[in-house]
Amino acid sequence: MATSAHNPPEASAPAELDAAALRRAFGAYPTGVVAISALRGSEPVGFAASSFVSISLQPPMAAVSVARTSTTWPRLAGASELGLSVLSRGQGELCRRLASREGNRFDGVAWKRTPEGAVLIEDAALWLTARVSATYDGGDHEIVLMELLTAELFPGVEPLVFHTSQFRELIPHG
Repeated sequence: MATSAHNPPEASAPAELDAAALRRAFGAYPTGVVAISALRGSEPVGFAASSFVSISLQPPMAAVSVARTSTTWPRLAGASELGLSVLSRGQGELCRRLASREGNRFDGVAWKRTPEGAVLIEDAALWLTARVSATYDGGDHEIVLMELLTAELFPGVEPLVFHTSQFRELIPHG
């Protein structure tokens, strides 16, 4: 059924704003997924985040929200440089592995390191390197403000899109 401004789709009943309802509501907003990674010792450490957002062009800055329950972020917080890999369309399984609390997240994953120890995942749509600039209280999350150092875009590589707990593909509007 086609919709218009005069005939909107049927909406669900307003939900009380508890954590589960809010998670479903936020899930209605499509996002990309960024792997945030660095070497700790000789091993890559990282996690996936869909809460990544650009903040400023001058100076170049971005932010991510990290759950206070994360066991990975404390291992990364002291890294001198972080690798931010915008995951690509075919990396949904990798995204789920990076979000998991079990297993070796980087087993079988092709990655490279920068001289400063940032880890960048091969076949991503975009690579950024960053250093933590500041952290702020964000309720049950910590808001991490990062100074961006480098960017390498891979034209033609489609990003991974996360929407309603599923990976989706972009379709050009024409």
